[in-house]
Amino acid sequence: MRPILMKGHERPLTFLKYNRDGDLLFSCAKDHTPTVWFADNGERLGTYAGHNGAVWCCDVSRDSTRLITGSADQSAKLWDVQSGTQLFTFNFDSPARAVDFAVGDKLAVITTDPFMGLTSAIHVKRIAADPDDQVGDSVLVLKGPQGRINRAVWGPLNKTIISAGEDAVVRIWDTETGKLLQENDKEVGHKKTVTSLAKSTDGSHFLTGSLDKSAKLWDIRSLTLIKTYFTERPVNAVAMSPLLNHILQEEIGGVKGHFGPINALAFNPDGKSFSSGGEDGYVRLHHFDPDYFKIPSI
Repeated sequence: MRPILMKGHERPLTFLKYNRDGDLLFSCAKDHTPTVWFADNGERLGTYAGHNGAVWCCDVSRDSTRLITGSADQSAKLWDVQSGTQLFTFNFDSPARAVDFAVGDKLAVITTDPFMGLTSAIHVKRIAADPDDQVGDSVLVLKGPQGRINRAVWGPLNKTIISAGEDAVVRIWDTETGKLLQENDKEVGHKKTVTSLAKSTDGSHFLTGSLDKSAKLWDIRSLTLIKTYFTERPVNAVAMSPLLNHILQEEIGGVKGHFGPINALAFNPDGKSFSSGGEDGYVRLHHFDPDYFKIPSI
């Protein structure tokens, strides 16, 4: 499996996201400029210029027409994917960390960092079908977690939001009332900062990665811990295969090549390739060998 090396960022990578069709890959980095690539051959298609700080996260709408990005410049921006035009800017009083479109793309969740006495928060924004009708007001603002909220994603049917971050607690929030519904059991939860969170394709469970050198698989509705994966080093990024059900005891393989830490991972929706983004500024595109698909599933 020879990776394709993609050089387009001047600074370390922070996040990777494929569109639903799996033909486009979006990358975020500390160099202020989100980039879009052809997912098959790694060709760079274009960039989204407008942020004045590191870009921490992005998400793309189901129909691949809109991109949302969250940045250290205290803003989240909506973009037209095809033209690269800025459609709208959500301004905050602290850096925007995580972004995620709801199912249907009519809502987005954005988290903001603790900053200058402000606590971290989770903001829900309405996304207008017509950019001219877009407003910056929050439908809901959730507060409570200590420290940065590194990830916030939508739960089943947009009824909940799952968040995790520096305080190592995974929380489930009600999107109608804003109430905290559940926190993970402290006994089985992570012991250090949760760095990343990835949902399964069917939305039934999710994976968290932490600096405590473990990744944990959870049921998305009950917040029951299904499995813990232990590693030798802190986990910076996690991703789940949409194709094969690897809930294995043994590690099935490793991929080396980046110089320095790997900060971002994403699986192509077709399950046949994945990409990794490193501290070295490179995105590496890995296509699986045929042997990989012969690994028995559960």
